[in-house]
Amino acid sequence: MTTTAKKTKRVNYGIDAPRIVITLFIIGMVLLTLVYFFPGMNPFILNTLVWCGAVTLLESVLMFLYAKFGKFRQRDRILALHKWTGNEKVLDIGTGLGLLMNGTAKKLTTGRAIGIDIWNKADLSSNNRDNALQNAIIEGVENKIEIQNQNIIQTSFADKEFDVIVSNLCLHNIYKEELRKNACKEIYRILKDDGVAIISDFKHTGKYADNFRSLGMKVERFGPYLLDTFPPLTIIKASKLPG
Repeated sequence: MTTTAKKTKRVNYGIDAPRIVITLFIIGMVLLTLVYFFPGMNPFILNTLVWCGAVTLLESVLMFLYAKFGKFRQRDRILALHKWTGNEKVLDIGTGLGLLMNGTAKKLTTGRAIGIDIWNKADLSSNNRDNALQNAIIEGVENKIEIQNQNIIQTSFADKEFDVIVSNLCLHNIYKEELRKNACKEIYRILKDDGVAIISDFKHTGKYADNFRSLGMKVERFGPYLLDTFPPLTIIKASKLPG
């Protein structure tokens, strides 16, 4: 793709959990509409509908704003937790449309960023490999990235292959606790000695931290970030000690 063609296209990193955002918006609007058309109902019911409608609508708006603005600030926070040399081999777990993968690629010179995903459309709008690759091309990092269809529970990567592993809003989608524990073990297995895993999520972060500690990793916790992420996100940074 030529530089001119790149400039005519815009990156699209999607809306996280689009069905939930739409559902919350519809429920909120329906509840507030009922209040508008039936103002003479029981005061308790009226107040309940107003409160529930307003909160539900606010949640949908906050999730939308995070998708459009907050996720970029969270990406920058994640990337700022590592001192980049430019030659790292990086894995982005649940890369989706490539936001973190492309962000890490811009930090690299001789290094390479690999994004993996299983492309669940419920997790992110327009979620597929082709759109992720298109974003990488528009961002000008297509020569520094690779996209693979893999599940972090069990990957084909070699032991100690990656210098840095990153992930945002992914591991909670593994619904069974034992499988999330397996994912943490897999992260440990494929991470080099002195490597770092930086995991951002809105729940189970305490368990991630416990799992990494049980593997002998040094764990640091950042957040939760309440002002520009919704749901509020916490970052776990786990460093693999040599030996």
